[in-house]
Amino acid sequence: MRNYCKTLAFGATFLCATAMMAQFPGGGFPGGGGFGGGFPGGGGFGGFQQQQPSIETSQEWKDVNYAGDDGQVYHMCDIYLPKAEKPKYPVVVHIYGSAWGSNSSKGAADIGTIVKALLDAGYAVVCPNHRSIGDAKWPAQVNDIKAVIRFIRANAAKYKFDTSFIATSGFSSGGHLSAVTALSNGVKVAKQGKAEYDIEGKVGPYTKESSAVNAFCDWSGPTELLQMECGNAMVFGGKGNTPEEQLIGLPKEGNEDNFVLLSATGFLDKSDVPGYIFHGDQDFVVASCVSQYLYDQMQKVGVESYIVREPQGGHGMGMYSEENLKKMTDFLNAVRTKKK
Repeated sequence: MRNYCKTLAFGATFLCATAMMAQFPGGGFPGGGGFGGGFPGGGGFGGFQQQQPSIETSQEWKDVNYAGDDGQVYHMCDIYLPKAEKPKYPVVVHIYGSAWGSNSSKGAADIGTIVKALLDAGYAVVCPNHRSIGDAKWPAQVNDIKAVIRFIRANAAKYKFDTSFIATSGFSSGGHLSAVTALSNGVKVAKQGKAEYDIEGKVGPYTKESSAVNAFCDWSGPTELLQMECGNAMVFGGKGNTPEEQLIGLPKEGNEDNFVLLSATGFLDKSDVPGYIFHGDQDFVVASCVSQYLYDQMQKVGVESYIVREPQGGHGMGMYSEENLKKMTDFLNAVRTKKK
């Protein structure tokens, strides 16, 4: 049974905060703000998103609007090209974690770990903002990420993108968006029982471009929203007011079909692209059994998939070893080679 992290009294809040700080280096909330943009409804599982060290690049573009609505911070992205100059580069879209609660954390999207490893391996990296819980309900968030991918295809020449290979990656809620984006390749409108969502969306001027990707990586993502009770992770916000319920605007009880279409396996079929999942077994923010469920279902369907369950890994802390980062880049390289 999951533990409940509520904000009903100071004592409960203090105990919850103390436990949460144990997940992070230095014993405090990154940057003094916490979880890549805040705590929607008093809780969240965005994870370790402090400002990262500088990286070496050949070119960078900051605050590029991918949706054609200049001035909207949630539709900005940063673009990084590797230090080794080439005519064009395969692309990875890396998405920050924030419990879907931040619309402006692209500058803290694991820049010194995941992004650096991708750049060193020769990948262009695009780090986008996306609409938060406070801006719009689901599926606005995945609509935004699909708009980023269409933007990449439409602007390949300008930014030296090799669109023969595009992958998604993300941490925590960004991992959820990474997996859902990839596994919903080709889905315009998703239906499950009485639930129906426009997953593709119409964000931006490049709606004729494809939003399909070739692979995904998921770091500690809450990918299966009907499986969140599988371990001992905390429930942030309390029953009926969790970040995922705030995201979709409905309680889970009685609305299971809606939460199927908020989950990665809601889009799973045997034609799906490969995925690599990383999760820490000491993660009390999102239990590792959530990722295990996604992996098991991918294996059952016959989709190429891999999982690392880091025995001492927390929610971000202890996850970004050289070995794990190399597994990520080796996986992407292998998918590219197979595709060719």
